Amino acid sequence: MRTATIERNTKETKISMTLELDGSGKADIATGIGFFDHMLESFARHGFFDLSLKVAGDLQVDTHHTIEDVGIVLGRAIREAVGEKKGICRYGSKILPMDEALLLCALDLCGRPYLVYDLKLAREYVGSLETEMIREFFYAVSYAGEMNLHIKQLSGDNAHHIIEGAFKAFAKALDEATRIDGRIEGVLSTKGSL
Repeated sequence: MRTATIERNTKETKISMTLELDGSGKADIATGIGFFDHMLESFARHGFFDLSLKVAGDLQVDTHHTIEDVGIVLGRAIREAVGEKKGICRYGSKILPMDEALLLCALDLCGRPYLVYDLKLAREYVGSLETEMIREFFYAVSYAGEMNLHIKQLSGDNAHHIIEGAFKAFAKALDEATRIDGRIEGVLSTKGSL
């Protein structure tokens, strides 16, 4: 079982997460931000990850600390759950439609963090989630997870559809990248390590 349990407690947030890469898409999530919960549930369901997440954050300030810190914890959980990365496909990509929106996500679990983010979100909020926090979330995931992550909007106008499409595309790309391929001996790298 490729599983990680991470706890992170600061003066701003208290987070407990368990991630199972080889799950069935079950999610038990409570961040206090309804739309964010919905996005993380979509991530779990469409990536076939089992994800349990409990957060007590300083939402009286705003959503920033909660969303960024969840990204940090999710990145760490991904990194821990893949372990030494032996036998994994390493790369994953998905072009995913969500009504009028079309999203691309490509990633490499290479150990070198980098984010390329190109979403055009015209609304300031979706529900109680500040749309500028989507970039902060994926930035935190990419750096804590030590992955090269590209998220690009190819078309779309509706912020809900664009964001949801990005989370689902990320889930599908990560599912592909973490898959075990029996042809791979050790890690998929000419250097011999990732």
